[in-house]
Amino acid sequence: MKEMGLSSEGLPSAKNVAIYSGSFDPITKGHLDIICRARNLFDLVVVAVADNMQKKPLFSRKERVEMVRLAIQGMEGVVADSFTGLLAHYVQERGVSVIIRGLRAVSDLEHEFRMAFMNRSLAPQVETIFLMPSEDYTYLNSTVVKEVARLGGDVSQFVIPVVEERLQRKLRRSS
Repeated sequence: MKEMGLSSEGLPSAKNVAIYSGSFDPITKGHLDIICRARNLFDLVVVAVADNMQKKPLFSRKERVEMVRLAIQGMEGVVADSFTGLLAHYVQERGVSVIIRGLRAVSDLEHEFRMAFMNRSLAPQVETIFLMPSEDYTYLNSTVVKEVARLGGDVSQFVIPVVEERLQRKLRRSS
């Protein structure tokens, strides 16, 4: 949490805090929709960028945190951070008891339930809350956005302009 100016002992005096974690490679309008929904329920939402060992990210963790920061700029009560290791441990270290997860479709449910039960077994005081995005973003994910961009498609309806520009620049460099 040093990145966002917070100590490892916990978060500022906000009474209701939730952590929304993900790889955010890149952050999409669907992610932003979940962040806004979570912010309506909590005083502070920490968008925690993590590495997913099952995925090879296009962007470094540092680049993803920066894009999250740009995407949440001006959103009161939302901060960006990153972590390594287990989400349950990160949440406990921060003194937070709520994890936010987005559910787009029934296909997400089994994986998300397994993760929620694992987090609960590792940190019994931590609850997972599932939020559904707007119907406009039900089938949107970062993998699809990257694939559309790689194939020359318009991703402006899926990501904010600064993310689109960074995505295009990154793909130009890697080709």
